[in-house]
Amino acid sequence: MKNVADKAGVSISTVSLVMNNHDSGRVKTEIAAKVRKIANELGYRPNPMARSLRTSKTSILGFVAEQISSFPYVAKMLQGAQDAASKLGYVVLFVTSDGSTSQEEQTAALQRYGMDGFLYSQPSSQVTEVPDDLVHYPLVLIATNTVDNRFPIVESSEFDIGYDATKRLIDSGAKRIAYIGNCVPTIAQATRLEGYREMLYKAGIPFDDNLLANVSHNDEALNAVEHLIETQHPDAFFCYDDARAWYVYECAARMGLSVGRDISVIGVGDDKTVSDTFTPKLTTIELPYYEMGYWAVCKLVSLIEKQSEGVMFPKDLIPLPPLDSPIPARIHCRLIENESIVS
Repeated sequence: MKNVADKAGVSISTVSLVMNNHDSGRVKTEIAAKVRKIANELGYRPNPMARSLRTSKTSILGFVAEQISSFPYVAKMLQGAQDAASKLGYVVLFVTSDGSTSQEEQTAALQRYGMDGFLYSQPSSQVTEVPDDLVHYPLVLIATNTVDNRFPIVESSEFDIGYDATKRLIDSGAKRIAYIGNCVPTIAQATRLEGYREMLYKAGIPFDDNLLANVSHNDEALNAVEHLIETQHPDAFFCYDDARAWYVYECAARMGLSVGRDISVIGVGDDKTVSDTFTPKLTTIELPYYEMGYWAVCKLVSLIEKQSEGVMFPKDLIPLPPLDSPIPARIHCRLIENESIVS
């Protein structure tokens, strides 16, 4: 730092503020940019081990996720968390409690490394408790249904998913919009349906129970969707997820209807293994797992360092809520336009 300070013509404390990302509001922007440029030219790299001895902080974040085998999108959360951590000078150690190893054992393994804070995710349809062994750390929850309001939570805006999908279908000219939902009473199911109903109300379209079909999988789901099409003649379908959109495609093909020409379909999830294999390609709403992981790390670091100013989110991400947003912080999802909506 002394070499950087000498070449930049500033004090060592100024270099320390800049290289530890604490310069916002303390160091002029042009001076901070000059320090970073010179540090880069000189090959300056902070020594995390030396820093941890001085500050009693390790710059290591623990990420504990449950049910990862049932929710493969946790990998996107982890990628977002890792990218944000790297930008802020931290690293993330990840464990999952799936399988025979308990959450307590996995968390204990992380704690031996001296975590500065934790991320915790249990993407479950049921209300869950925050693990007792995490509550004494700085902690941020990701997509976790809990009534515990002690900790920041980030999640997707499920209401807006239903609202935006229905609005897109109405804007295409649809009048009889069916909802192909989940027969399991999840929180997402109820909230997406609420958004669907609100958009119908605003458009002056009466809500019709006969246009709802909550289905599971396989022949039972196919039969329910086929019956709905035969008896109610919907011109558009909002589907709880991309997988359920397949039943609409299949039934439409059996009945001589063409998706994108005769009927419109929107899914949720942007599951590439599903949406990219449909013909025509499925219009869908992307769930912001990467952005949730990114925001959660930024929030966690702000709690650890006791400051939230100066955090700049990448411009190519879905717009993220401010770090001081009311809890839960909700991320508005992006609609991915393809060819499954009648033009």
